[in-house]
Amino acid sequence: MNQPPQEQQPPGETGQMRPQPRDSMADYPGRDLLRGRRALVTGGDSGIGRAVAVAFAKEGADVAIAYLSEHSDAEDTAELVRKEGRRCVLLPGDLGDSAHCRQVVDDTVRMLGGLDLLVNNVATQQELESFEELTEEQWIRTFDVNIHSYFRVTAAALEHMPEGSAIVNTGSVNGLRGNKKLIDYSATKGAVHAWTYAMAQVLAPRGIRVNCVAPGPVWTPLIPATMSAEHVEKFGQHVPLGRPAEPDELAPSFVFLAAERLSSYYTGEVIAALGGETLPG
Repeated sequence: MNQPPQEQQPPGETGQMRPQPRDSMADYPGRDLLRGRRALVTGGDSGIGRAVAVAFAKEGADVAIAYLSEHSDAEDTAELVRKEGRRCVLLPGDLGDSAHCRQVVDDTVRMLGGLDLLVNNVATQQELESFEELTEEQWIRTFDVNIHSYFRVTAAALEHMPEGSAIVNTGSVNGLRGNKKLIDYSATKGAVHAWTYAMAQVLAPRGIRVNCVAPGPVWTPLIPATMSAEHVEKFGQHVPLGRPAEPDELAPSFVFLAAERLSSYYTGEVIAALGGETLPG
């Protein structure tokens, strides 16, 4: 897949992307692995979050989607979920705000009747040409969205999540090796990985598993909305597979980590889906 040069205004919309990402799990056959589960997916309107929401629905889960303001994308995702005969709740608002993090959990529990799967996936990023461009305002905003929301949503969710629940966090290759153009983003994703390791140990006695998927390049609206047109054109070509991942290629990893039948002995794991890139250690 080659992407022509393109840019969008943040937070980005799927409909403007060329080519369109594969994010609807159209060829994915569900097997009732998540039958009766109630899931909250943050950043679930598009990209990885959309693919995960649809995959969960195909596996039998009802889904609540928390997102910022991309209403058209969110409605499209909800339609895909509902086509599978599952309920879908849309929860717009800023997850960089502490009160809203609790609100999306409360609304999920109220509207779905409970919560036993949590996917912390929301993220923001902005490319930099030098360290001096990184303002304190951007640093704080990136942390508020990318890691503080994970803490806040998880803290609220744990008041409702019973034994046998699962939490899956979205990390990044940039949290494994850093990225000079995404300094603050890299720092938050490294924090997500460490948060996963620590929380897996904390919650093991309660029978709640905590894992992470750390992708390499993925073709989502975040890319043209936060990177230069020239970077977008070359995005993902550096990995051995020579292309970015499609969201549909990553969602099955989230299903695996969410499904007790498949991953009951997995907790504290970071699955790195990097298109063939290898890292020391």
